[in-house]
Amino acid sequence: MVGYPDDAEEAVIELTRFDGSKFVLNALLIETIEAHPDTVITLTTGKHYVVREPVEHIVARVIAFHSTIHRHCCVQESACREEAAHG
Repeated sequence: MVGYPDDAEEAVIELTRFDGSKFVLNALLIETIEAHPDTVITLTTGKHYVVREPVEHIVARVIAFHSTIHRHCCVQESACREEAAHG
């Protein structure tokens, strides 16, 4: 995918609705994740999603998402510094 890190599959948070359909969620919009006992994700927009995955699974995916973005930014920053030094 253009503009995404090579390991972009880690940056995607794919979840499952109760009807079995899959969707991808923007991790930057997650405000809260709760178990009631179903997992409910609330976004900063106020929209709610009820999903099959447990809270722990989603938290791990969010952490992986942020780690991937951080690694990608560090690589880009390092490449820019090298280019400027040799430029």
